[in-house]
Amino acid sequence: MLTHIAFWVLAVAAVLAGAAVFWVNSMARASYALAVSFIAVGVQVLLLQQNYIGVVTILMMVMEMAVMAVYMVMFMGMNPALMPMSMVHDKRHARAVAIGVFVALAAGALLVPWPARRGAPADDVTAALGEELMGPKMLVMAAVGVVMAVTIVAGVVLAAHRSRYDRFGDDLRRRPANDPQPGGVGR
Repeated sequence: MLTHIAFWVLAVAAVLAGAAVFWVNSMARASYALAVSFIAVGVQVLLLQQNYIGVVTILMMVMEMAVMAVYMVMFMGMNPALMPMSMVHDKRHARAVAIGVFVALAAGALLVPWPARRGAPADDVTAALGEELMGPKMLVMAAVGVVMAVTIVAGVVLAAHRSRYDRFGDDLRRRPANDPQPGGVGR
């Protein structure tokens, strides 16, 4: 009974946090709301005893939001917590499309006849799901994950020609910092 209550509380939290992405007015708050939504979904998956998928969902979303924050600061040159923005540009049409999609998906979930289960589930459902998803390519996927992480770090390092420490040169106690002036030259 407690698991059912927790599942529905997490479902409501996931939907509300997902909707908050469109209500808040900063990219950082939208990122946190999206992360909370997916973490709630990940915990729901854990409650369904799909431990691997639940943990991977949580870790993937937390890392995605962290990488997105790094890219906002590094490439867009902005403070994502303070920069006002809107995730919805044409609010009237966006609301109509969102309601239409929700009604279509809800109707599909409620009106379509679901097939009856045939056979019994595997003894270890998580292992069976992992084998079905990845098959013999599990080692390749593990290596691809490392390569992707290295690529992200390398892209950030190569794109950022100046860091906050470059402002002070070799002597980090130097004041004032050697910030670029409007003409493009430091002090």
